Amino acid sequence: MTARSLTRPTSEEHSLSDSFAELTDPHRRELLVYCYRMLGSMHDAEDLVQDTMLRAWRARDSYDGERASIRTWLYRIATNACLTALARADRRVLPSDVVDPAAEVRWPLPDGRETPWLEPIPSVLVADLPQDPAAVITTRDSVRLAFVVALQRLPARQRAVLILRDVLAVPAAEVAETLGTSVASVTSALQRARARLAELAPAQAVTSAPDDAGERAIVERYLEAFVEGDVTGLVSLMRSDIELEMPPVDTWYAGRELVSAFFASRAAPGRFRARVVGLNAAFGVALYRTDGSGGFDAHQITHLTIEGGLVVRIVSFVDPSLFRMYGLPAVWPE
Repeated sequence: MTARSLTRPTSEEHSLSDSFAELTDPHRRELLVYCYRMLGSMHDAEDLVQDTMLRAWRARDSYDGERASIRTWLYRIATNACLTALARADRRVLPSDVVDPAAEVRWPLPDGRETPWLEPIPSVLVADLPQDPAAVITTRDSVRLAFVVALQRLPARQRAVLILRDVLAVPAAEVAETLGTSVASVTSALQRARARLAELAPAQAVTSAPDDAGERAIVERYLEAFVEGDVTGLVSLMRSDIELEMPPVDTWYAGRELVSAFFASRAAPGRFRARVVGLNAAFGVALYRTDGSGGFDAHQITHLTIEGGLVVRIVSFVDPSLFRMYGLPAVWPE
């Protein structure tokens, strides 16, 4: 370690740092959403944005403002950081990606904590990113859970091309420069990615503005029934082919009979507290579970997919560390 590295930064260095932050900070949130789409994990996305900013700081002298905007330059760095991370990591999954549905409800539930599970993203992070009304729908659809799950099944470079071209509308020439390839290769990769995505999540091909008020009302009924331990009320909100997943629990249930049996095995009045949250451009529930002494600890963030006025899929992310990202306390406030 040099003597210089032990001294305090000079005023010139402080000024340079402030100037750099002034240029890059406005793009931090959209980079976080981009990295989330690429990686399927908010924890990983936060790390990659930090890595992107560090790489940008180290390469600041090479930035040529005449050739590319600061936003384009940062996306280029972030894309390559994500591709590097994806090259050495398994893709993020849900239980339905790796095991068949369970035939019956059994206890204890299998623990799959070593599996890299997909994570949700707070809707507030994407609420006001684009200014164009048409882009708002595209942005919302591009973080919906089914779309993010499907993205993780694409090869990493195809994933990057699809997001950059179809979600962010980056010109093909810029994408080619970012990936160190040709426009023809980008076009080919985009066609393959679109075809594969249509197989994996065909509903995502049609963008739509959801009935927020109607969906929220259903979620609030779900929350009330859950807190009251009202299994009959919960079942009344479910479609017959409902699915339930609970990462990191390495199992899942398909069909109203099994899902209702699971809820009946754990429902009890007074056991939970809950509030509505927004995640992946949908509504869900932040659930607190009793600690046995009168308090309630953060337990899970639950995503609800609603179609035709009924819940068709429940994904409960049993990970208390996610509550921080939603600005929620670790303990239910009195």
